[in-house]
Amino acid sequence: MKKHIFHITITVISLLLVQAGAFAQEGTSKLIRQGNAQYKKQQYADAEASYKKALERNNKSIEGNYNLANSLYEQKRFDAARQQYANTIKTATGKDVKADASYNIGNTFMEDKKWEESIKSYKASLKANPHDEQARYNLAYAQAMLKKQQQQGGGKDNKENKDKQKDQKDKKDQDKKDQQKQDQKQNQDEKEQDKEQPQPKPSKLSPEEAKRLLQNLAQQEKKLQEDKMKKVKGTPGSVEKDW
Repeated sequence: MKKHIFHITITVISLLLVQAGAFAQEGTSKLIRQGNAQYKKQQYADAEASYKKALERNNKSIEGNYNLANSLYEQKRFDAARQQYANTIKTATGKDVKADASYNIGNTFMEDKKWEESIKSYKASLKANPHDEQARYNLAYAQAMLKKQQQQGGGKDNKENKDKQKDQKDKKDQDKKDQQKQDQKQNQDEKEQDKEQPQPKPSKLSPEEAKRLLQNLAQQEKKLQEDKMKKVKGTPGSVEKDW
């Protein structure tokens, strides 16, 4: 639970202020009151604008800084709200304000599931105000969530790693399937090519016919070898008679 809007009663010691300073202070207070009214109507962007105008007049206004942070928080701009709460802590002198700002910083971290940072902020809040039961409850909750995250192996970061590993596995499986399809296609193409090639026909010759065929081939080979030897005999350049 976020702390309610923080109000500070502005005491003006007129005897110590010159007229110009009093006028500037009144202008700052008027803008803050305007921002507060807009905030209650849940007009958070308008309230933000009013608080910023007030801070232009007095950037050390504790109420202006704190309520500006609240308006940013309600718009779920947690990084900006966190920074503004930090500015409040720097300018604040009272422990209650610092405790509430630290508490809300813890809430911004909790919104982002940054449990370690939220734990640190709640501890800072309890250091400034040890009696804040809301801060104590949120601290216990953040500690429990951190423990659960660690038991699950890292929470958000671990989920991202698992998703990445899953994507890599899916890609690897898909590559394997693509390769299998490619191999199947290649095998199919090879089979088709084999079908197109003329296949040797089985011999229909009897053993005796095959033997005679081999003998004839052997005789023809012998004759070719003898003719070849005859061609290379003789003296180079000699002229054979035409019988």
